[in-house]
Amino acid sequence: MSRRKTERQLNLVICLLSTRRHLTAQEIRATVQGYAEADTESAFKRMFERDKRELRDSGIPIQVGTGDAFSGEEGYRISRSDYELPEIELLPDEAVVLGLAARAWRHASLGEAAANALFKLRSAGVPVDSEAAPGLTPAMRTDEPAFGPVWQAVRDRRPISFDYRKPGQERAQRREVEPWGIVNLRGHWYVVGHDRLRDARRVFRLGRIQGGVDVVRTGPDVVVPEGVELRSVVSQQSAVPERTATLRVRTDSAHALRRRALRVVPGERDGTGGGWDTLTLPYTDTGGLVRQVASHGSRAVVVEPPQARAAVASHLAGVVEGAAAAEEPGAVGAAEGEDAPARGPRSADQLRRLLMLVPYALGRDVRVPEVARHFGLSEKQVVSDLSLLWMCGLPGYTPGDLIEVDLDAAKETGEIIIGNADTLAQPLRLTADEAASLVVGLSLLEALPEAQGVEGGALKRVGEKLRTAAGTAVSSLADAVQVRVELDEQVTRTQRRCAEALGAGQRLHLRYLSGYLDQVTERDVDPMGLVVQDGHTFLEGYCHLRRDVRLFRLDRVLELTVLPFAAEVPEGVGRRDLSGGVLQRSERDALVTLVLEPSARWVTEDYVCESAVELPGGGVRATLRTPAPAWVARLALSLGREGRLVSPEGLAEEVRAEAERALRHYGTPGTPGELVETTSSPE
Repeated sequence: MSRRKTERQLNLVICLLSTRRHLTAQEIRATVQGYAEADTESAFKRMFERDKRELRDSGIPIQVGTGDAFSGEEGYRISRSDYELPEIELLPDEAVVLGLAARAWRHASLGEAAANALFKLRSAGVPVDSEAAPGLTPAMRTDEPAFGPVWQAVRDRRPISFDYRKPGQERAQRREVEPWGIVNLRGHWYVVGHDRLRDARRVFRLGRIQGGVDVVRTGPDVVVPEGVELRSVVSQQSAVPERTATLRVRTDSAHALRRRALRVVPGERDGTGGGWDTLTLPYTDTGGLVRQVASHGSRAVVVEPPQARAAVASHLAGVVEGAAAAEEPGAVGAAEGEDAPARGPRSADQLRRLLMLVPYALGRDVRVPEVARHFGLSEKQVVSDLSLLWMCGLPGYTPGDLIEVDLDAAKETGEIIIGNADTLAQPLRLTADEAASLVVGLSLLEALPEAQGVEGGALKRVGEKLRTAAGTAVSSLADAVQVRVELDEQVTRTQRRCAEALGAGQRLHLRYLSGYLDQVTERDVDPMGLVVQDGHTFLEGYCHLRRDVRLFRLDRVLELTVLPFAAEVPEGVGRRDLSGGVLQRSERDALVTLVLEPSARWVTEDYVCESAVELPGGGVRATLRTPAPAWVARLALSLGREGRLVSPEGLAEEVRAEAERALRHYGTPGTPGELVETTSSPE
């Protein structure tokens, strides 16, 4: 936005706020500084229409009424009751949870909206502290490119169309959808709505949308049917286990299967303490069971039912056959996203910055560095903004009409001193995005018992106050965006004990199942905080085994003991920077490449890939960076014929060899086979 345009629009806002009647377009042209640049009537009309549209898009409510009683010509003004943020009074516990709600979006696409909401609330004297409760870190992620346009369509009640590729499909299919809302479930975003082409209710995972999302700007608004509960619609996509299988697993292995088992019967042990245990495992479909068992290679064997046993044997044979493939298929296109411009934080709109800065600076000690940090600007840019503000004011634009700014103080001491700005003294009300980002952030806190337990139900109270202050449109949007973090009873108990230890400053002892390896380790951990991200809750703490800060997923904590002595985090050790997500990648990590069939494209949706290159027939070649290549080997075993590991070659050979060892437990494909001992199973 050019400097002159910002100056003109700010003068227009001040003029329309200060008038008691509706001003016609011609009165505005003659009164507001900046419109004289329009040489012709048509040029002025284009300029004025564009300014009105951009101001409304920024949340500034321009009213239309009769400006000239004789001619009936339209006029314009800004009602202060519509413009100004209504009074909000927050109790101390409410201010804490509101700061946490804003923090949830810090590294996501609505981070700017949430931060600006807090800035406006502080301008109104609301004591919100975004750094309160430092032990809690709720974090929302919106990595899917489709999130932004889908959010806007839900907000504006507009239909959308996009190309969508379901798992297993070679090509994406066109969809035309009336969106009812978006839901985050287990760390993934879904849009729920009516599919016009199929005339049915559908749920679409945003990560599977190919290319852009087109928002239909014409036609009637989308109407959401009464009684639709979005989270229930999405959760219905998950089937409930209906069957059970009998498995035999190696001692001290297949821990993920053991955790899900209904029953574990220890078997006889040999002289070294090794042997086989019998598990009764619930499952929904045979394919899912096969992938889970195959990922453990020769350390897990299906005994019954016979159909599942035969399916695992066929699956493992497919791994061996795939490893013998001659060469990779050639790529048909560039890596996904290669031609797309890099996505980064959007520059704050200069006009909205100024409308927030004036009420914030009036009557309080504000410094240039503080404003620069909030808006992500250089201090030089903040001073430039202040110099523009100095040129704006009430019509007449004499020294007594213009806003007063002490530029010398800003440049020399960093102090921001603003005067003669009563017209802009009250903060602008929250936009739909700003208010909804806070209300939705509050819903994420429902997964934190510590936030739920704030005395007096602060979560509910502050949510109601936000909805009242922001209006019905915001309430509608907030209800259409829901976040669900599913925690079972064991994880909830573990989380509460971690929070208690964190509050008391006590060390913890964990028996922890590695997310990369089929391995349980004993850890002494000094707790530093709790993190909720990607549908999971993590304990962040200093691990004495690794002598570094680590994140422990609570659903992988097998046992937790609060030790009777104080936690002692080494001096100089701080919490992790989660701006890039919970997964911390390093240049030292190994690069592993998989060739995936269309049915296995979900790998690129569930895991962070360095690159994903399209292949003929809808497949993809995915390259992942990982500190534990053995984990990718287990992934390759689970894929069967749907994918194969192609590099590094040594790891690909290990996958083939492990599949052959596992096949020996099943005998000749199609026959029951005997469970045989193998001496070459990996550690």
